[in-house]
Amino acid sequence: MRTLGLRAGVTALALVMAPVPVRADTETPRPETETRCTIGDPALAELSGLAVDDHGVYAVNDGGTRVEVVVLGNDCETRDVLTAPTDPYDVEDLALGPDGTLWLGDTGDNLRRRETVALHALARDGTSELYRLTYPDGAQDAEALIMAGDGTPYIVTKNVLGNAGVYRPAAPLREPGPTPLERVGTVTLTPTDTQGGPAGVVGTVTVTGAALSADGGVVALRTYTDAYLYPVAGHDIAEALRQEPVRVPLPDEPQGEALAFTGDGALLTAGEGVDEPLRVVPAATELVARHEDGTGGDAAAPNPPEEPEDDGFGVLPGLAVGAVVVVVVITGIRRRRR
Repeated sequence: MRTLGLRAGVTALALVMAPVPVRADTETPRPETETRCTIGDPALAELSGLAVDDHGVYAVNDGGTRVEVVVLGNDCETRDVLTAPTDPYDVEDLALGPDGTLWLGDTGDNLRRRETVALHALARDGTSELYRLTYPDGAQDAEALIMAGDGTPYIVTKNVLGNAGVYRPAAPLREPGPTPLERVGTVTLTPTDTQGGPAGVVGTVTVTGAALSADGGVVALRTYTDAYLYPVAGHDIAEALRQEPVRVPLPDEPQGEALAFTGDGALLTAGEGVDEPLRVVPAATELVARHEDGTGGDAAAPNPPEEPEDDGFGVLPGLAVGAVVVVVVITGIRRRRR
């Protein structure tokens, strides 16, 4: 998400957000984190997606004029750049398919104008395939992509009121499409007191990224300030996102949008900006196992069994709606991406 004009609105945002009740989790300490390295490549100044395998860490920048994935070593130095000539509209996330294909989520739509969004499947030899998608309920802005263990893609939308839509293809993907999406769930998040991000309390409920663990047993969503870890049974991501998650407060990041699981279950997190650290939350998947057996983990409120009828105006009361107006105005003046 580009933020031209965003920081200029922080003061106004704070004024309307002060009365909003914040979920009190002050007794739950942040997990111990480690800084793996610092990402210094200017090509990743707007880092928005991560994926990991045995060969390295893969990263995508926000937007761009070609399909491009930067391959980082364990020291965060750029080792390679995988490209394809397809010109995307607004890439926002990255996911690794079960066969090793890199999937780029070309799903950003700040102004909600796009008739279609897209997925780009990038092979290691530089060949790519384009799959266009259409929402059943109008244009959506999304920054989170999940590739299930059976190869089904899931898109989770970005909603500043805390109710994020979950979508998957209603039919097999076809190139170039479009393939219709179906809405299969809603993730409801409530405000937290975790500090960080560019938008105060609104940022604590805004989904900015997603990841699936290497064994497929845990799926994570992140906001600007927190990660939510859900147990997965089989390959049904929609059902997993209806379960009670474990909330992991993330380190302060000016604009955290990227996360990925390592092979041993640690969680990597990063945000936009040059020379920003790549941080590690060790043994993150174990937090879910401990929560399930009752030995630990900070559980967030479970999602309601029935989907809400609106876009979430019941989640944030009163003056919080004013904050949304501010965010919408700021979004409108950001530089329009191709």
